This record gives sequence, structure tokens and C-alpha cells, in this order.
Amino acid sequence: MPLQLIRDDITRVRCDAVVNAANNSLLGGGGVDGAIHRAAGPELLAECRTLGGCDTGDAKITRGYKLPAKYVIHTVGPVWYGGKNGEEELLRSCYRRSLALAKEYNCESVAFPLISAGVYGYPKDKAISVAEDEITSFLSDNDMLVDIVIFDKSAFRISEKLYGDIAAFIDDKYVSEHEMTDSRRVPEMLSEKIQNPCFRKGAGRSPRPCADLAAAAESLDEALSSLDESFSEMLLRKIDEKG
Repeated sequence: MPLQLIRDDITRVRCDAVVNAANNSLLGGGGVDGAIHRAAGPELLAECRTLGGCDTGDAKITRGYKLPAKYVIHTVGPVWYGGKNGEEELLRSCYRRSLALAKEYNCESVAFPLISAGVYGYPKDKAISVAEDEITSFLSDNDMLVDIVIFDKSAFRISEKLYGDIAAFIDDKYVSEHEMTDSRRVPEMLSEKIQNPCFRKGAGRSPRPCADLAAAAESLDEALSSLDESFSEMLLRKIDEKG
């Protein structure tokens, strides 16, 4: 079966196995990893604690729990250090090991995120090329439905440029609401205030219309929805950069 590139939330994809872009501890993190753990529920973390972590380039499998997928395949991608430290081979190994586990567990459908292309800094165009190459090679000898699930806008645009049209099952509003973590409450709180009279510091604290606040909220919503990197992803990237 052909490889598909789709734009969706990987935690909503119905398939036999979803692949989690995990860290070496397998105990959850930011980005795709955190989203999958939250959607699957605490039972996933409990099972991951029994696995003893995972080496970079390797993969391990657990149940999917509350996810619409039967299994979660956890794989640890490489951090990008310029491409001269074996990053490409480690990334290729992530796809090979994940697909081998999917085959071992008789999975007929698998959904991959774009491994290492988030906080680990792997260039998105190169990450997509590796994913497409390894998955296509696997599918030449195996019958399986494999999707690469892209969430953020920049990867979506790169993928369209490289591989043509991509099936999209979510719109920008859904993405902007779900790609933010703690900071996603900001537009919601502003929206709540817009619906009521607001008070400003000054004589008598008299209520005034919120036209200027509404305009600011709209601008903020536009800015937030155009972000390709969530606050948590940025924070983890900064931590990785500083070692």
C-alpha cells in the first residue's frame, strides 16, 4: 500500500499502532511525546516504567490504552548536531525498528510523527526525506498502511512542496488550540474578558468598552495560530541547546 502524508493530530488517528517520538527515559516529555501520554492516560506511563528506557535509534512497544490505536511504538530519535554525528543513520534506524515491531505485532496500519523534527532540531525537509525513503523501502516488501502525520504548519508546507497534496483532517483553528500548552490559556482568558465589561486602573475604576482589548486579542490569536513551535517545544529546545 502507498505511503500517505496527512495533516492531523496523531492522538486521534485510528490505526493499529501510533509511533511516539519519545526520549530515552520513555517517561513522557513535550511535543508528540507529551500529547500521546496525556491522551493514553496514566496506564501508559506505568507500563513505560517497566521497559528500562530506550536507546537512540531503537524502539519499544506498549499498549495504546485510551488512544484509538491498539499499540504505541516508542522510538528515540537523534538530536541534530549539524548532521556529522550519525544523525541520519540513527533516524533511519528509528523507522526501521518501528516498522519491524509493527510487523512483528501483526499491525496492518501505522501512523508516524515526523521523528526528531521538533525540539530535537532535525531539519524538517531532511527528516521528511528520511521518513519517506525508509517507509517506501519497507513497503516494497510488506503490505501495510503507513501514514506520516504532520501537525505543524511549517512541516505541512515543506511536505506539500516536496510531495504534492497532503490529506488534511484538521483545520488551523484546531491546531492553534491544541499546539499550545500552558500558554494556550492566554487567548481563552482574553476571549472571556472580551465578552464582559472590563475595568481599568484610574479614577473610580469605571467600566469601559473593550474594543482595544478585543483588537489585541485578535492580534494575539493570529500570532499564536501562526506559530510553528509551541511554548513547551521552544523551552525544551532551549534546554537541549544549553545542555
